[in-house]
Amino acid sequence: MHIAVVGGGIAGASAAYHLAKAGKKVTIIDSKEKGQATAAGAGIISPWLSKRVRIQPYFILAKAGALYYPKLLELLEEDGQADIGYKQVGALYVSASKKRLDELEKLAYKQRIDTPEIGEIKRLSPEEAREKFPPLREDMTALYLEGAARVDGRQLLQALLAAGEKHGVRYVQGEASLLHEGKNKVTGVRVGDEIIEADAVVAAAGAWINKLLDPVGVELPIVPQKGQIMHMHVDADTSDWPVIMPKSSHYLLGFEGGKVVAGATREVNAGYDVKQTAAGMQEVIREALKVAPGIADEEVSEFRVGLRPAGPNPYPILGPVKDVAGLHLAAGFGPAGLNLAPYSGKLVAKAILGQTADVDIAAYLL
Repeated sequence: MHIAVVGGGIAGASAAYHLAKAGKKVTIIDSKEKGQATAAGAGIISPWLSKRVRIQPYFILAKAGALYYPKLLELLEEDGQADIGYKQVGALYVSASKKRLDELEKLAYKQRIDTPEIGEIKRLSPEEAREKFPPLREDMTALYLEGAARVDGRQLLQALLAAGEKHGVRYVQGEASLLHEGKNKVTGVRVGDEIIEADAVVAAAGAWINKLLDPVGVELPIVPQKGQIMHMHVDADTSDWPVIMPKSSHYLLGFEGGKVVAGATREVNAGYDVKQTAAGMQEVIREALKVAPGIADEEVSEFRVGLRPAGPNPYPILGPVKDVAGLHLAAGFGPAGLNLAPYSGKLVAKAILGQTADVDIAAYLL
């Protein structure tokens, strides 16, 4: 059995890795489009208090995705990939409003009944919160969730690709087009002058997926959502700094080596434009300083721009396409890709292999 995976982001690389580990022949085809979402993702793994927890398909998949990381780490370590920038550092849900934190605390204890992986739940004073994340505003109290984690998307992607290569995954750079019989069967892909015949094709082309699917008459409700994110360097040990989650969709988090990440914009009308903009940078800096004014004098090392594949739902479209034999989807991860995509890739792989999974893929079919 040969599977072609179109798209070398996290979802595609995960599907390819799990398929190859199961003994299947796999080829990844990636166009290396500028603005791929993985490169600009923050990597926050903390789904339990999301505004989307009442949307069951999202929350079921997000919880499973968070719980899968330790197992994925184990698998990758067995394949010689020990570092993906993953660490359970906890999260601080910060606010100057006691009422908001009361509501979040109530929700957290409710969620912990079914997901004890949340770990310790604790209210922190402003002083206690700043002990964990020193740049925080002085009046910010916090709700601490021990189980939250973060991951470096670029490191994770490279680890998945390298581990897949160990199991025989072939990587081809170029723009793929579908080989098809009419509009109801896909038989492989063409890349330049090369024909790659396949028993199944996984479409995991991110924000560019509709261009790939157009020849078979499939159009997904997915558009590019531009995200601009700021990386800073501070003179401190930031390796254990927790994820900072204010009321807005913006956030801050630390990584090893004095790196602090602040983000991110959610621009829905920018199309495929990947340039850094003054307005985008201003928004990110403004929102970061509202929460953590202590970073005001720190060095900005870079801004990154990514195009998230965003749809009308906060959960992706996964699995086989009913009316197109041989075509499988891994699409529409939006801003939660690093939480959802590694496990989603495994779900797609299991569906191709005819295996059952802990999460029923039926809720995510087109």
